[in-house]
Amino acid sequence: MAKKNKNAKSAAGKSKTPSGITPVSENRKAKHRYEIVDSVECGMMLIGSEVKSMRDGKLSLDEAYIRVQGKELWLIGADIGHYKNAGMWNHDPRRPRKLLVHAREYDNFAGKAHERGLTLIPLRVYFNERGIAKCVMGLVRGKKLHDKRESIKKRDTDRGLRRAMRGR
Repeated sequence: MAKKNKNAKSAAGKSKTPSGITPVSENRKAKHRYEIVDSVECGMMLIGSEVKSMRDGKLSLDEAYIRVQGKELWLIGADIGHYKNAGMWNHDPRRPRKLLVHAREYDNFAGKAHERGLTLIPLRVYFNERGIAKCVMGLVRGKKLHDKRESIKKRDTDRGLRRAMRGR
């Protein structure tokens, strides 16, 4: 029998990292639009067709955000595409999904989210080693236009320095 490669491709076509985490989606625009103050990992309440669709990589976090409603956190605006084999039991792609956090983390993050200028957004979604869907929630502050320009300038100078160091 042949041995399985640890870094072999999963069924979804995405490779597992050495720690066993399977990435599903990442909110890449968040680092450009926001200054990330803090982040925490939380669980997600999903139904079967949503999990299967996420394993196929059909998740978009582009317009997603997190709302605090009655001592609960809800992921709103995340688009999980239909699972083609679910038939009539398919899910609503943009329905609100409950996020699961410990009480002390909820108190910490929900309290800070009510401060002026801070927002909760999903940064990335993945399956952990046990196959459970997790969401990394970020507490962020919106960047001003000059902050975005500064970030771009810093990134360009860092890239130039790395290129110059490689040339030696």
